[in-house]
Amino acid sequence: MTTTIIIADDHRIFRQGLMVLLREQSGWEVVGEAGSGEEALRLVSALKPDVAVIDVEMPGIGGIEATRRIRESSVDTRVIALSMYADEYYRERMRKAGASAYVLKNEAIDQLVNAIDAVLRGQQYTPPTGVKREPIAQRRSAQVDSEQLSAREREVLRLLAAGKSTTEIAELLAISPKTVETYRSRLMNKLDIDNLSGLVRFAIRAGIVSPEE
Repeated sequence: MTTTIIIADDHRIFRQGLMVLLREQSGWEVVGEAGSGEEALRLVSALKPDVAVIDVEMPGIGGIEATRRIRESSVDTRVIALSMYADEYYRERMRKAGASAYVLKNEAIDQLVNAIDAVLRGQQYTPPTGVKREPIAQRRSAQVDSEQLSAREREVLRLLAAGKSTTEIAELLAISPKTVETYRSRLMNKLDIDNLSGLVRFAIRAGIVSPEE
């Protein structure tokens, strides 16, 4: 029986390279590819694949939200998270969203093959002890982290990053200065950032403000 797989990753060359490698596996067929979370959801809805390999960081609907929706709409589709971030925070968020495995992009292709084999058996995949895993990115993804912010939190962050004072933000948003301070504390807690300059840098990396603002 053929195992059907889709791959969702916004880097086309990387995505197509994976397709070639996975198609070499006996009994496996890559039936679709996607460059965004939205495309991945449409493919899963139309094709109901056995496995969806989903990049954690994609434009539009990110990998975490895409995984959650896939598991709700196609319960028999197993999701494998593919990421350049080794941070345990993302592993846990993808696990809670419904992913059965988390594979780093700099791991050997056999780790992805082993992960697919494991999830097809109904198992969670854990790399064997002794496999060296080195992150290929040293910081967390601003794009992925920004997905956890509410619309109001993003607006407060945008105004903070634009240099507005607590009083100015309160007037612009018709809220109290104390509420603005509460939002700032909440942002720091959610993003694990302990100062205003860090919030500004995060807002620029996440595309919430431009460096020129």
